[in-house]
Amino acid sequence: MKRKQKNKVRRIRIGLAQINPTVGDLEGNAAKIRRYIKAAKAKGVQILAFPELAVSGYPPEDLLLKPSFLEDCKNTLVWLAREARGIAVLVGAPEAPPAKGEHPYNSCFVLYRGKVAGVYRKINLPNYGVFDEKRYFQPGDRPTIVRFGDLPVGLSICEDAWVEDGPIPAEANQCGAELAFSISASPYHKGKGIERERLMQRRAKESGCFLAYTNLVGGQDELVFDGDSMVATPDGKTIARGRAFEEELIVADISIDDPRASRRNTTSASLYFGTPSPNEGLCDFIELPALPENTRRGRASAPAPRPGGTEEVYRALVLGTRDYVTKNGFRGVIIGLSGGIDSALTTAVAVDALGPEMVHTVTMPSEYTSSGTLRDARRLAENLGVELIEIPITPIFSSFLDSLAQAFKGRGKDVTEENIQARIRGTLLMALSNKFGWMVLATGNKSEFAVGYCTLYGDMAGGFAVLKDVPKTLVYPLCRYRNRKAKRTLIPRSIIKRRPSAELRPDQFDEESLPPYPVLDRIIELYVERDLSFDEIVASGLDDDTVARTILMIDRNEYKRRQGPPGVKITPKAFGRDRRLPITNRYNPVRR
Repeated sequence: MKRKQKNKVRRIRIGLAQINPTVGDLEGNAAKIRRYIKAAKAKGVQILAFPELAVSGYPPEDLLLKPSFLEDCKNTLVWLAREARGIAVLVGAPEAPPAKGEHPYNSCFVLYRGKVAGVYRKINLPNYGVFDEKRYFQPGDRPTIVRFGDLPVGLSICEDAWVEDGPIPAEANQCGAELAFSISASPYHKGKGIERERLMQRRAKESGCFLAYTNLVGGQDELVFDGDSMVATPDGKTIARGRAFEEELIVADISIDDPRASRRNTTSASLYFGTPSPNEGLCDFIELPALPENTRRGRASAPAPRPGGTEEVYRALVLGTRDYVTKNGFRGVIIGLSGGIDSALTTAVAVDALGPEMVHTVTMPSEYTSSGTLRDARRLAENLGVELIEIPITPIFSSFLDSLAQAFKGRGKDVTEENIQARIRGTLLMALSNKFGWMVLATGNKSEFAVGYCTLYGDMAGGFAVLKDVPKTLVYPLCRYRNRKAKRTLIPRSIIKRRPSAELRPDQFDEESLPPYPVLDRIIELYVERDLSFDEIVASGLDDDTVARTILMIDRNEYKRRQGPPGVKITPKAFGRDRRLPITNRYNPVRR
């Protein structure tokens, strides 16, 4: 009696390099990619994947309209290919168009045996939210399989995995891919990591193949990329996950049965499946020699824990702030420290992002500044170990009023005098910025930016607004999180408990001008982030007068937001890149 021959199990070691490139820094990005290739080879990695547009950084925007930029990206790839010896490298870069006047491609290049051995061109180009890829790229038209000997590997780029009819199922089910890679530049918002991982698990299960997903890390203008690279098995389980908001090389070992076996999933240590007859007309096939044997193994990466909701947002703010300041070459930052909760949180984030030696603060008390807020500003600066400069503005304010007295004759005090104080403070902050090379961090939150409860050229002055997309009701748990993390009271409890006030006139409190923040933030979520109508928002149980007033404030203040600084995106729809309404606009969404 003949024994049944066991199927040969192939074990493949793959690597995912979630790196933090800088847009346009081709030399620096290439040097980083080279270091990760070297590290992966030392760990016995056979296929190493880098994120989408890792060579150029993401998004390169109108740099893609420069033929010289595309040529430089091509030359960088050729240089990088020399490093791909004893390892296969998948790396994202823009690819020049085949004909003059056409858009380039968003491509995944296969580097192998010292040369550019193949390319996959992104098929599905996102053109919503923060994405403008149809402005810059033309789509590819075919899935791609790279055969490393008898191992078929499918390629895809970011949005290709998000659409239901993307290339991954076709590459696996119709073209025989046993392992698929998705290289990505997927921006962060709260909860995005969990959403993304569930999607990749589902795609792996639908396709019956291993799915390896690698994502960018880092801040680029308003966007933050959180990493969270991962590997899913054919039965939809995660076997490797990268740390959120950190650069990392993730190493995973996968076991693949002989391709002649029938496709099936199992919960044993090795996951078995076979290959259906390839449809040669559906996919492009790149034939390459077999991958080198894995002689150096070491330990594979275990799935990293994912941070909780508040911690996740805080770390996104820190990373976005750090990269914006350092990538733009600033020597430090300056923050107007009022003694209120927004400036306190902004300062804490800045210290965690840059270190206390790069953070400078200034308190600018007026006749309306309470002794409590001034005392809290001093305590906060001491707790965080940052420099505090004190510049009283009362003499400057008096000088302004004297200069304007004749022009203002016969008119009583109103919001004009309040805004003058805010603009004096903005001018002082910008003067310190110019003199010392410190970038001004604006301290306003999303709730204020939404309804215009902020002063142009005053508290809106600055190069970056850390809390621009953080609703006021989220500011408080973020402060409490930071105190818990420190295991001491960095942000004084009196700051957290104080009623919000701009302190620009006697006994002024925010709720005199605005709905209560829980109500305001709920309306902003429904109207701005979910695009619900006035009637739908009222039907959710909110007062119609409050909803109408809030919607009109939001729409009337588009002109202010256009002139404000960029800030970290942490919600599904942020002001700026996400939401672009015309300033000159007579549409009235309030119907009664």
